[in-house]
Amino acid sequence: MAGVSCRYDGKHSAMEPIVRLVQAGRALPVCPEVMSGLEIPRPCCEMVTEGKVVKVISKDGADVTDAFEKGAQKTLALAQLLEIDTAVLQSRSPSCGLGQVYDGTFSGRLVPGNGLTAELLVKNGIRVIRDEEVGDL
Repeated sequence: MAGVSCRYDGKHSAMEPIVRLVQAGRALPVCPEVMSGLEIPRPCCEMVTEGKVVKVISKDGADVTDAFEKGAQKTLALAQLLEIDTAVLQSRSPSCGLGQVYDGTFSGRLVPGNGLTAELLVKNGIRVIRDEEVGDL
């Protein structure tokens, strides 16, 4: 959202208000998936819930849950180190989605839930804002 090409498809989803926040030194661009060591580009991933177990699966069938959990932990550690109190996250992502994520069928269907990073940040008292709500800052 800050103009860094870190999406799974190698593109970016720059949003001018966020770019301006970064340029002004009021925001820090972070990608949990890149922080975990995943490559750019990488296969599209979605969350799958099996009973009480949540996994992140790539479109080619690989279980990448560990990488997504590692990225979430690194993002939390950075936020805590820098005393960050608010995070603006990409909607619907298996890392950053808040309130809704893709359902794991790769059909574009959304289900209620949070991505792994969003969930961890919320549980640790960090305010999470969806990218669509950036105007609320």
